[in-house]
Amino acid sequence: MRRSGALVATGVLILASLVATPAAAKPGDDLTPAERAALSRGLQVAPKQKGGKPTGPNPAVSLLPNPAKADYAGWQAYMAAQAKQRADKKAADRARSRALEPTPLLVDEDEPVGTRGGNDTVGTAQPAPGFGTGAGRNPKARIIGDLSPQSVSPTTVAPNTEDDGAIPLARDTGVDGGEGIRTTGTIGDGPHGSAGTGTGDFDYYKFHGVAGQGVTIDIDTPAGGTLDSIIFVLRADGSVVASNDDEVPGQVFDSKVTFNVPATGDYFVLTAGYLSLPQDVNDPASGTGADSEGPYTITLTQFQNDVDFFAVNLKKGDVLGGSVEGSATVITVWDRNGREVHGSDQDATANYPISTPLPGGGNAVTDHVAAEDGLHYVSVTAGSGRYDITVEAYRPILQGQTPTQTLFLDFNGARLNTAIFFGIGAGQRNLTGFPAFIGQWGLNRNQERALVRQITAEVEENLREDLRASGLNNRFRLRVLNSLDHADPWGQPNVSRIIIGGTIAESGIDTIGIAQSIDPGNFTTEETALVLLDILSSNDGHPASLNTYMTAASNRVKFVSQAIGNVVSHEAGHFFGNWHVDQFNDRPNLMDQGGNFPVMFGVGPDGVGGTADDPDVDFGEDVFNPNEGFTGIENTLARPAFGLTS
Repeated sequence: MRRSGALVATGVLILASLVATPAAAKPGDDLTPAERAALSRGLQVAPKQKGGKPTGPNPAVSLLPNPAKADYAGWQAYMAAQAKQRADKKAADRARSRALEPTPLLVDEDEPVGTRGGNDTVGTAQPAPGFGTGAGRNPKARIIGDLSPQSVSPTTVAPNTEDDGAIPLARDTGVDGGEGIRTTGTIGDGPHGSAGTGTGDFDYYKFHGVAGQGVTIDIDTPAGGTLDSIIFVLRADGSVVASNDDEVPGQVFDSKVTFNVPATGDYFVLTAGYLSLPQDVNDPASGTGADSEGPYTITLTQFQNDVDFFAVNLKKGDVLGGSVEGSATVITVWDRNGREVHGSDQDATANYPISTPLPGGGNAVTDHVAAEDGLHYVSVTAGSGRYDITVEAYRPILQGQTPTQTLFLDFNGARLNTAIFFGIGAGQRNLTGFPAFIGQWGLNRNQERALVRQITAEVEENLREDLRASGLNNRFRLRVLNSLDHADPWGQPNVSRIIIGGTIAESGIDTIGIAQSIDPGNFTTEETALVLLDILSSNDGHPASLNTYMTAASNRVKFVSQAIGNVVSHEAGHFFGNWHVDQFNDRPNLMDQGGNFPVMFGVGPDGVGGTADDPDVDFGEDVFNPNEGFTGIENTLARPAFGLTS
């Protein structure tokens, strides 16, 4: 899975003292320190399935009780195949209907073929004149161009001499600007492999990076090889610049990473077997244990890269989608301040609802909801040769429409076909209502009314009051209803619902929460999400159980309400347009993935829920979840703020 250096700017990741970071384990935490560290760096912990549909729920739309069990790579591969099928079907449907669609604006790259530097930064971005959603503008553009990175032929060199398992022992490759090497190695042949101390064998390679140049590190294993590689690019202090597990998630388990050097200086490539990580990059014996081992070939090249930027004029609330075909394999959106707000090397559009107008079907697909008026930027890179970009902008579908969006909180239980959640748990299922779980939190049934109303108030604060107070959208509108105080409006126009009740066994889905889609722009206004209550109400010390954090000092009604209200808001955030963000950094966010539940639930520094120091967890800016294939900063407040409009 790709990790770009853009993340480092928002929080340095240190491999030294790896298993002690990030974030100390909490009461009942069933993630080991090594698992938490691996997940925080975009490494999958669960076994990888190659081909077919993965088992377990789609992690992109789920609040997982244990993300260490998620097959992220398998789901990315499966959803990419689904996205391709969906794009092909839409193209065939358009051809059959002979629908007259507006001709997209055609933009030819001005930079001559075979050159670079003409439009390689935000400051030199080529404009797309006439693009936009305003009057007299064209909201669709087709951009044709060429990537022309420097071609470097690597020199074959002899393998490293062991022990090369730490930064001080790294083999100096001599690679500088415009140079490259190719050599062979074996994970497991050092003194700390499985045949030695068993702590894990690592191979380190040193090179001199030149600011702004591109670097590619490519691991290839022989046919029938046993190594499942991972690579990290490190500074001398152990901070991570880039990393990769699988070149093609779910398909090719060899590693490959391409990145731009952030500053001139020495860098170190750490090559290891899957899930064998050093606790200290300066100590070759500090590994977490030998795992995958075997021979490999490594190619390291440094070259003048080519990145092509194009400027598009957006209005506040515009929903931008972009897809690239041809040579480019990474597409990125940058905001008007030049910040990366959505970088992608995958097509994850099968997570969108089927009715979305946003484009898909390319090598890489991106989306963004503009929080400000002005020029934004689309860039492509990671390839050589001709590319073809589709860029489209839309206004939120509810703009000027009635009725406004309603979110219905259903505490009564339900019967539904859970196949709507990407085919997991398919079949008609009966879900037990919320009242049956109240006693598990040390409360009684006569407190149901208070709980339902306080959960509703928490959701209103997260999804209505905070979004309104942000001032982002003065046309923001959302009604929040519940099954205690209101008739069931499900089935009426513009009503989405969240069913709060049921169990994993009843639903057939191993999750805490799951949404029907991720819908930037809220183009489908009648969707369903689940918040299951068996783990949340368990008494076994599970880190996702509310009981794990309650003592005699807890205001139980307050804590249960705020925690469930936050989980409900998380699931609503998905079908109102949000992806997951990083749950292990120091930025609490309602769109955090599972695995750091004290943060999601709002447990304060005293470690006890329902006390005076409980923080208010909200939507806001945070980096994308590193396991789900995107880079940059997501504004989880702005996305629903404009999807919920009138």
